[in-house]
Amino acid sequence: MQDLIDELGHLPGVGPKSAQRIAFHILQSDPVDVRRLVAALTEVIDKVRFCVSCGNVSAEELCRICSDARRDGTVLCVVEESKDVVAIEKTREFRGRYHVLGGAISPIEGVGPDDLRVKELVTRLASGEVTEIILATDPNLEGEATATYLARLLKPMGLRVTRLASGLPVGGDLEYADELTLGRAFEGRRLLDV
Repeated sequence: MQDLIDELGHLPGVGPKSAQRIAFHILQSDPVDVRRLVAALTEVIDKVRFCVSCGNVSAEELCRICSDARRDGTVLCVVEESKDVVAIEKTREFRGRYHVLGGAISPIEGVGPDDLRVKELVTRLASGEVTEIILATDPNLEGEATATYLARLLKPMGLRVTRLASGLPVGGDLEYADELTLGRAFEGRRLLDV
């Protein structure tokens, strides 16, 4: 039982107490449900890999987005992780393709540009098909550092380099917004078409 708790504790966001709760939940669960969980985990390990083009998770050599001819190949959205692709796809607003970096620049954690899929990005851009890069890294220190690095690297290539707008969430109150968020909302303001 302790081995299970220890292994669960290695998962991101799962501390010792949560690991213990999950382990005891598994122990009390229906064995059929536990076997389904084990089968799902085994299947992920055996079948899921990374797309050779964009780096997103995929069951095939090319992910479903890269293999979709209806996607706009001239616009490339650069994200940190595959989970960011999922979040953007849920909006149904973006019809281009993606490039997953596999993280963000973080000098404190010893992650530099060479530890990310930056070389692969530059190689993809060599074909000349892409005309716009959308930098959709997280709006935190590491994401900003990564976006700045990529913008400086890619602008000399003659590409249109844009960054996702950031600011106030829909339904939020101004009084609860921090200064940085409110400042970005002012910077990213747009004209109302009425």
